[in-house]
Amino acid sequence: MATLTACGGGSTTSGSTGGTAATAKTADQVTADITAKIPSAKLFKSYTAADDPNHQLGRPNGYTSKTAFSDSRVPADQAEFAEPDVVERGGSVEVFADEAGAKTRMNYIQEIVKKLPAATEYDYLNGPVLVRVSKLLTPDQAKEYDAALR
Repeated sequence: MATLTACGGGSTTSGSTGGTAATAKTADQVTADITAKIPSAKLFKSYTAADDPNHQLGRPNGYTSKTAFSDSRVPADQAEFAEPDVVERGGSVEVFADEAGAKTRMNYIQEIVKKLPAATEYDYLNGPVLVRVSKLLTPDQAKEYDAALR
């Protein structure tokens, strides 16, 4: 699985609410909501099943939609060798069929982080939506994504 290529590093945090408002939204819609609230965030890519680097889009137990976003507050010199669409450059939004799927994915990522600290990222959960945020943002900057997700 290519999960590690999409992971950033830093401290991992999570939050969860049963948020039904997020249930019917796609990753594009959630990303649009986030970028409307966080001016430094911009949609970078909407994935298809053919180009999803993790090969989970539309597959059993995978997400139903996924986007990558950039954040201009990520120091360019610290992400210059990273692929353009990795979490380290901003983040990603992954939407699952239900909250259990999103939580399973978040737990999986956090288990990787325990074994590979360089893969650390901030993770925020709201219903079936998992927002993964770059470790290169400060904790306060990353918390803006949690607030925008609510």
